[in-house]
Amino acid sequence: MSNEHFKIKINSEIGNLRCLLIHSPDSGLGKVVPSKAQDWLFEDIVHLDTVRRKEYDLYVKLLLYFLDPEKIKGKLKEIDANNRAFFKPDDPNFHHSDKVIELQTLLSDILAMDDVRKKLVASVCAIEGCTYRLQQELIETPPIQLAKVFISGSLNDKMIFAPIPNFIFTRDIGIAINDHILLNKPAKPARSRETLLARYIFFNHPLFSNYKNKIIEIPDNVQYFLRPGEEQTEKTTLEGGDVMVVSKDHLLIGCSERTSFSGASETIKLLFENNIISKATVVKIPSKRDFMHIDTIFTQVKRDVWVVLGSIAAPEPDPKHEVLNYLTEKDNKERPEIIQFTKTDIQNPKRFDCIQDLLADVSINDLGCKEKPRFIYSGNNEFPFDAREQWTDSCNLLAVKEGVVFGYDRNDKTVEAFKTNGFRVITAVDLFEKFESGELNPETLTDTLVLIPSAELSRARGGFHCMSLPLFRDEIMDV
Repeated sequence: MSNEHFKIKINSEIGNLRCLLIHSPDSGLGKVVPSKAQDWLFEDIVHLDTVRRKEYDLYVKLLLYFLDPEKIKGKLKEIDANNRAFFKPDDPNFHHSDKVIELQTLLSDILAMDDVRKKLVASVCAIEGCTYRLQQELIETPPIQLAKVFISGSLNDKMIFAPIPNFIFTRDIGIAINDHILLNKPAKPARSRETLLARYIFFNHPLFSNYKNKIIEIPDNVQYFLRPGEEQTEKTTLEGGDVMVVSKDHLLIGCSERTSFSGASETIKLLFENNIISKATVVKIPSKRDFMHIDTIFTQVKRDVWVVLGSIAAPEPDPKHEVLNYLTEKDNKERPEIIQFTKTDIQNPKRFDCIQDLLADVSINDLGCKEKPRFIYSGNNEFPFDAREQWTDSCNLLAVKEGVVFGYDRNDKTVEAFKTNGFRVITAVDLFEKFESGELNPETLTDTLVLIPSAELSRARGGFHCMSLPLFRDEIMDV
């Protein structure tokens, strides 16, 4: 894959998406067992064939229609007849898009480099406690097969270490901020190997060779090494679901179950020191599995439209929720804390009363909106559907262009809310038909929620915002 025309530029959440990193579900997802599901950060075991054929493959098709239409337009019947070869990174008939880029392919590429392969095998074996003989066997494994081994945990149909099923959530391993890459520090041990693989890919793949000096790594806080014990809150952790690039100068960082205060602090310090941004807002949300990251409670749809979980984002809890004990007394005390820092006056931060006030400020002051920002609520802001649908990622949407977002088909009340706010709602399959017939065009499509089946994918607790690492977006046109 050539870097001749490759560029990194992300300065919004909603500019036309032109290039991203994904990872299609691999065989490791089919090896998650009930006793380890939560250790591996899944809520349940998934049916791999359904995840692939009926859910994620549709996501890849959608991405190709919007980002790389030459790969798919007029070829649906051929693609569907090839028994998924088009979607398999190790198959000769794989799509090999240079706009919808598969991480497994990049990993295979760097493993073909003898020195990189030896170093990475040694590093993985050190993490996984492998024997010396197994290490030698892995070094001699062909690169394409070895990439599958590192991701799935299986060699010659035998499990040699745990799979890394969360590799499909590519946003959590890194974030593009303007023309830099921020390498994240996931909180859970289950993600150690994917973090290592990501580092090797970004620092060694020719695609990123022009950006080696623009890769930001977050060090541990020095004080952490001197403290007794290993409390999770003391570690420097940061995951991509807690990072949003809302303008070229402004970054949102969540402090959550997965991102620590130290992680947020070190990140802001590095970004300010390297003149990457001039403003950063920390959004502290309750450290609960329900919320996990800030992108599980809000994402951007248009410059003046956001989808949010009303019970935590609104200025005050809805009284009906309190009556029903929907928000516990503790939750009411843990309303989000929001602090905004600017590089030029870091000692005098600005505070916001609620998430909605922050998002409105982004729309008006960062993006120049003239109209009052609108909020589309999870579950149409109706109890108990708001909480149920937030759990299945009603707020975790990916914008492929301003106003056109991908979401799960199971969140019925949220779908109603989109319709009420004037959005077209269409299934992925119906949209393919309209793209093929010419009735609709990805370039001219506006204000649309595209629904993708989600019976199995939603068990992994991540939506399409999580399953994307955008590398290039167009500038947002001025209002």
